[in-house]
Amino acid sequence: MEHLDLIIVGAGISGISAAVHLGKACPEKNIGILEGRENIGGTWDLFKYPGIRSDSDMHTLGFSFKPWKAEKSIADGPSIMQYLDETVDEYQLQDSIRFSHKVVAADWSSADARWVLTVDQGGAQKQMSCNFLFMCSGYYSYDQPYDAQIPGIESFAGDVVHPQFWPESLDYSGKRVVVIGSGATAVTIVPSMAQGGAQVTMLQRSPTYMVARPDQDAIANFLRKVLPDSWAYALTRFKNVGLQNFFYKRARKAPEKVRAQLLSLVKQMLPEGYDVEKHFTPRYNPWDQRLCLVPNSDLFKAIRNGSVEVVTDEIDTVTADGLRLKSGAELAADIVVTATGLQLSVLADVPFTVNGEAVDFPNTYTYRGMMYSGVPNLVSTFGYINASWTLRADLTSQWVCRLLQHMDAAAADRVVPQLRREDSGMQTLPWIADFPAGYMQRVMHLFPKQGTGPWRNTQDFALDKKTMRKGPVADSALVFSASINDPADAEETQQAVSAG
Repeated sequence: MEHLDLIIVGAGISGISAAVHLGKACPEKNIGILEGRENIGGTWDLFKYPGIRSDSDMHTLGFSFKPWKAEKSIADGPSIMQYLDETVDEYQLQDSIRFSHKVVAADWSSADARWVLTVDQGGAQKQMSCNFLFMCSGYYSYDQPYDAQIPGIESFAGDVVHPQFWPESLDYSGKRVVVIGSGATAVTIVPSMAQGGAQVTMLQRSPTYMVARPDQDAIANFLRKVLPDSWAYALTRFKNVGLQNFFYKRARKAPEKVRAQLLSLVKQMLPEGYDVEKHFTPRYNPWDQRLCLVPNSDLFKAIRNGSVEVVTDEIDTVTADGLRLKSGAELAADIVVTATGLQLSVLADVPFTVNGEAVDFPNTYTYRGMMYSGVPNLVSTFGYINASWTLRADLTSQWVCRLLQHMDAAAADRVVPQLRREDSGMQTLPWIADFPAGYMQRVMHLFPKQGTGPWRNTQDFALDKKTMRKGPVADSALVFSASINDPADAEETQQAVSAG
């Protein structure tokens, strides 16, 4: 059985971030990356739907260690994949990645202080082991999208397409297309299919807040002309993080003012007399869910030129020729696109056991949004819901490097978050609190809980920078230990761990 010091699961943005940071900070570690698919990139390699792009600017979605140099800060999928390929080449990660290696089970052995992974490699199973396991597998199922249970969908005579499994040969020019949904995916697909010659209807049950902005950052492009790339990137990243944080906090403190401002901007981009109240006024406050980005106002331009129609209604049933709505209206269609969301998963739905006993993650507490109470030597990456994913991914990777360095210095081979006496009776919250988006709420019961102190899963980049980059690694909620038989050595090791 092959053994490695550390295994990273996933070769998307999170996994690549982890590998680069670990390679820099812990070059002596023998590290492997297990990727279940046949290519790097995760989301950016999986999705092939028209117009696939980032919904965050690449100066914050990009890595902290690799400047984004392209003119477009809202980048398309192929450009992001090129950026990831360049990173893999630049940091020589190719030999560390094992493709078509899907982890199907993980068991911690306290006797050996290691994880034993069952890995599916092209239909054949094998085992690998590691001292430390770093899950960078994303937050949704690649195999199973969310099933919205659309009534009558099986009776539709045309093509039914889910964005997660987009057929590259699909011809939609001149076709009548109904896109069900109003989230980031729908808002990307709708104007892109219209530009490709389709007559598109975006059918939504309720509206989403939308923000239009240019796909190029003029300040970033100017700074890159007069400053070294790394300086320009750092300044732009600082600017964008600050603006994101300011707008998010303002939306939470003064939701009515922000709501009015957003709707006023939307109204300016739509035809005179358009029913903004019905089609673009959400039932919730800004940032109760993520805002949808509309680069270069493309969706609004398509509405103005007549190639896109927005319908706000609910589906009664799908017929052979289209959709019958609860209002009685009917939408004729040749193609139906079900942009109804992702199916979230916890740690890639891998069954975890500790010494043969199943880990019940909903009954664990998250340690700083990265580890799980009672589970040794396991960290996972979960990005921000109110900012770019990579901001948190980079911080998590940096913290893992510091944690491993601390363990080596203290001769500890295991670390486990443990609830303390003072944690009894603490307030318990869902893994993600104060974010009522449906795709989150329907699966929160499967995720760990959060509490107070070190058991919080913060959504605050400024706070996380202080605690994860500069704060002490060891605290009273982390229990370090070593596989040492000599009591004197064991006592010396424990003192070193505590002092750290």
